[in-house]
Formats: sequence, structure tokens, C-alpha cells
Amino acid sequence: MGERRWSLFEEGLQQQSPVSVRLNPRKVNTDKILLEKVPWSDYGYYLAERPNFTFDPLLHAGVYYVQEASSMFIEYVLRHIVKKPIAMLDMCAAPGGKSIAARTVLPEGSLLFSNEPMKTRAQILAENIQKWGFPATVVTNSYPADYAKTNMKFDVVLCDVPCSGEGMFRKDPASIDEWSVANVGKCQLLQRQIVGEAWHCLEPGGFLIYSTCTFNTKENEENIAFFMEEFGAEVVELPIREQWNITGSLLPGFNHPVYRFIPGITRGEGLFMCVMRKPGEPSCRGISAMTNNLKQLHVIYDHVLQEDRAEKRRDKKTAKGGHPHKRDEAKNTAKEDTPQHAEALSVNHDNDKYPHVELSYKDAISYLRREAITLPSSVPRGFVVVTFQEHPLGFVKNIGNRANNLYPQNWKIKSTYIPTEYETVFRLA
Repeated sequence: MGERRWSLFEEGLQQQSPVSVRLNPRKVNTDKILLEKVPWSDYGYYLAERPNFTFDPLLHAGVYYVQEASSMFIEYVLRHIVKKPIAMLDMCAAPGGKSIAARTVLPEGSLLFSNEPMKTRAQILAENIQKWGFPATVVTNSYPADYAKTNMKFDVVLCDVPCSGEGMFRKDPASIDEWSVANVGKCQLLQRQIVGEAWHCLEPGGFLIYSTCTFNTKENEENIAFFMEEFGAEVVELPIREQWNITGSLLPGFNHPVYRFIPGITRGEGLFMCVMRKPGEPSCRGISAMTNNLKQLHVIYDHVLQEDRAEKRRDKKTAKGGHPHKRDEAKNTAKEDTPQHAEALSVNHDNDKYPHVELSYKDAISYLRREAITLPSSVPRGFVVVTFQEHPLGFVKNIGNRANNLYPQNWKIKSTYIPTEYETVFRLA
């Protein structure tokens, strides 16, 4: 880093991490927000301090997402390289911040595949994507090698690859104990493997966005040089402003544009990003080809899974001497009639399809804890959307004397702490 840059970085590590959020422009009017903007983002804002986000119903309603400011740079990148509807793949997406940023700014008609190889993390990713509520987003749980085998091609692939985590030292002190020179080497090899598989998924003329949350040149510039040599990758330059204090290459002799966010220099956590273009001309297959691929994959996987489940149910009921079909049909019909939770949180939510009931803050927290709530006697029976500050939180089924809470079991707030009053995260003008 050099003596001066290192001194600023060392000083930055002693400072509090900036707190920032990304607002959902389809759920709130961002023109009226009284907060300081993240300079490279249209929808990112800094907060003066970190509130207890868990107990804000608006977070669970997808009105905003807690995202580190440096990571919002993906929004700026996409605005510059994407000018028409595309198919995009976020290869290592959990917990979902960059996917959310991408889906917000991609042109209407685009399709985003948001993938996470680790199952538990993929569940968190699916939750955050559903809460954000944007359509045409597909969440998958596959390894990069599995994607490469499908022969699906994307216009943009984002590889926010696993790394040694030097950029997290201030935010997560445990990452310091996990760091080692040997791990840097292991990460470098894994990163090259992931990008190699992602490159196979990229259309000729398409863009691969490479990102880490680490500083060393082995996982950053040296990898970019490897991709240029191995794949013929062309590094793309973006116009950035001097006052953003984004640092370029730290590798002597490597004079290509890269973007490094260093605490103490840039107002955010550690991040490295580089945009590369795949040589060649696009096939012009268009978004329709990707949509057809999606339908084909869905039919194949859905058929296999349903056949497997049906077979297990038949075996189980036959072993008990029961009828293998009738009871299943009744259960399936009831399940199909229950609305999907994502329908309530969608930015295209139909306000006229179900009755809506506004909850107090106390009742909203009870709902998010998946506890029973009581609705006014005037509310009709059946499925009802409950809201907080007019933003949908999800469904209940009103059966008269009580309302069955349909909030997803694995999303519920588990903390037993009971807030005394609502703490507003942001104020409107």
C-alpha cells in the first residue's frame, strides 16, 4: 500500500464501520429521504448510527436492505455496462445484497439468476430476494460447475468470490484470526476455478464482474492478469470521480483499471472490483432464449422432484394400508389454495385481491414472531394481508375468533426481547 496509504488504512481500522442501507424505489419515494447519500449509488444512504434493524417491520417488508456502502458499487458498474434487457447470473450471491442492487437497476425485461452453492446460505438468499419483491429473479442452489454443464449463456456474470476477507477486519474481528498466507493461496486457486466455470456461462461480448472483499494483489490483480492471459479477458474502464477516493492497482506493472475500496480512505468496508469483457460478438439469441432455457429446466427438475415425492408418498401410505391418492389430493388442493408469501411482498402486489389490515407496531412484531394476532371483527374471513405503515408484511387466514399466522416459519424473529417503541430508521421530508 505504501507508507501513507497504510497509515490511513491503519487509522481507518480504529474507526467505527459506516452504517448504510439500500432503499427499495418500488416501495418508498426516495426523493423524500432525509439522509446522506452513498455517492456511487442512487438508492444507498448512510445512517448516523446502527439501529436494531431486527425490530423494524419495514426491513421485513422489503422497504430497505442493510447493505455495506462499498458493495453498492455494483449498481454503478451495471448502470454503465448494461443498456438493454439482459440475462444476468450472480454466481455466489448470498446473502443477496449485490443481487438486490443488480435487480433494482437492470432494465425492464431483464432476468436475474441469483445462485448460492451452500444450502443454508441459499435459504437466506431466497428470503432476502422475496422480501425485496422484484419479479424475474430466480434463486438457485448449485455449484458453479453445475451451471457450466447446463450450457446456459448470460450477458453479465457477477463473481463475488470467496476470499481471505482482509476487507472485513474492521467489521468482523474474527476474520483476522482466520487469515493466513496459506489461505490466501487456497483462495486464489478457488477463485480461478470459479471464474473459469463462470466464463463458460458468459456470452461472447458479455461482461464478467470480479469482486472480492480482500486487499492483497494475489487474489486481485494477479488473478485478473491470469484471466487476461488464460481467457483473453479485456479489462473495462469505468468513469469514476476523484472525490470517491477509490484506489487503483497496487501491483507494480499492472496498469489496468481496477477499483479498490480501503477503510480510512474510502467511506466503506474493504472491496475490490474489476470488470472484464469476453472477446467476440453476442449471439443475439436475446432474453427469450434464456427464458426458454429456464422453462425447460423448470419442467425437468419439477417433474423429477414431483415424481420422487409422489413415489415416496405412495410407498409410505401403501405400507400403512391406506389409499395412496385421495388424502394426498385433498392436502395438495388445500396447499395450492394458500397464497405464496412472496405474493404479498411483490412490488407488483395487487391491493384489490385480498383484504388489507393495518397493524400496530406491537402487533406487527407479534406477527413477525409468528405469534397469534387478533383482527377487528369487521375483517372478512379468509386470507388477509397484514400491513405496517401500509407496507405488506404477509398473510394471515382469518377464521373469525382468531387469525392463523402464515408468516414463514424459518423467517420469524426468534429474539425474546420486546421493544418498548418503534425506532424509525429513516425519515421522510
